[in-house]
Amino acid sequence: MYQHGVKQTLKAGSAVFGASAIFLLIAPKLFLDLLDLESNDQMVWSMRMIAITLFALAGNMWQNSKLTNNAAALKFVGRVMFLAAASLGFLTIFIPSTLTPFAIGYAVIGFGFAISYLINLIKKP
Repeated sequence: MYQHGVKQTLKAGSAVFGASAIFLLIAPKLFLDLLDLESNDQMVWSMRMIAITLFALAGNMWQNSKLTNNAAALKFVGRVMFLAAASLGFLTIFIPSTLTPFAIGYAVIGFGFAISYLINLIKKP
């Protein structure tokens, strides 16, 4: 495993998730519109709840990027995040609405992170 690459991917992912969380808190209706999803009170509330979860995940990703002398823990985090990023990409592609350019872009970002995790997990130092 290439630890530096996993750590850098965690830091970048933390920034992306943090930005997404801010976007979801500030403009959940716009986010739903960009995904071509219904924008009712329940969905807006759900987006804000997801934003709080994203803040927690972003903080955990940043903290885990600081792991030293614990390659096993970093490898575990990298595997979990690989699965999460790939799953988010696939779920976005199969969104239950018209696939918008925003949704495609969001999926590409998820797949990009998944590929980065995978490459760095199998790459030798």
